[in-house]
Amino acid sequence: MNRGKKYQSAVKVVSRATAYPPNEAIELAKRAAFAKFDETVELHLRMGLDPRSADQQVRGIAILPHGLGKQIRVLVFAQGEAARIAESAGADYVGSDDLIKRVEDGWLDFDVGIATPDMMGKVGRLGRILGRRGLMPNPKSGTVVPAEDLPRAIADARKGRVEFRLDRTGIIHVPIGKISFASSQLLENLTAVIEAVVRAKPSGAKGQYIKSAFLSTTMGPGIRLDLRPILS
Repeated sequence: MNRGKKYQSAVKVVSRATAYPPNEAIELAKRAAFAKFDETVELHLRMGLDPRSADQQVRGIAILPHGLGKQIRVLVFAQGEAARIAESAGADYVGSDDLIKRVEDGWLDFDVGIATPDMMGKVGRLGRILGRRGLMPNPKSGTVVPAEDLPRAIADARKGRVEFRLDRTGIIHVPIGKISFASSQLLENLTAVIEAVVRAKPSGAKGQYIKSAFLSTTMGPGIRLDLRPILS
C-alpha cells in the first residue's frame, strides 16, 4: 500500500523494533498524529487464544474513566414500568415494538443498545442487523438487565462503556479515547481496558494470554506497547 507523505513522516517518529511503556507510547501517538480531525486512539491486542475454541472466547466491557470523547446515544428496549424507569434515567430512545420496527426499517442512530429480559424474545430477531454492528443487547456484555438495573446500565453507557471481544483472527480492538485527551486521561483509559481484559481471561487460556499490544490513532502508525508497567 502506498502511503502519503504525512504518514511516512509519522512513521519516522516510531521505532518498530521498540516496545514502549504506555506513557511513552501515548506521547508518541500524539506526536505522530497528523489528521485534521480529532483522531481516535485505538488499542489492539493479539491474544494467545484460539478463536475457534469455545472455552477460549473473550468478551466483556470496560468503563473508561474519561469516556470516549463523544456524546453516547443510548437506546433501551423496554415496556411498561421499565420504560418509565429508562426515560427517567435519561435514555435517548425508549420503546418496544415501535423501536424494533424502526430498526428493521434501517434506523441505527444510536451507540448503545440495552434491553430488559422480557423484551429479548422480540429483540432477538434484530440480531442479524445489530449483531455485526456491536449494538445487540447481550447479557454477557451487561446490556440485558432487569428494570431496577436500568439506571446503572444507562449511566455506565454514558461514562464511556466500551465492549471488547476476540475476533476471528485472535485480536481484540478497542477505542480508548481521542488524541485531544490529556496523556494522563488516555493512560487511565488504557489501564482500565487492560485490567478488564485480564479479568475476562477465559478458563481455557493456555500459555501467554496477551502476546502483543499496539497503540495507534485513526490515521497513524502502530506503536508497540510494553504492558509490564500495567500488568505488574
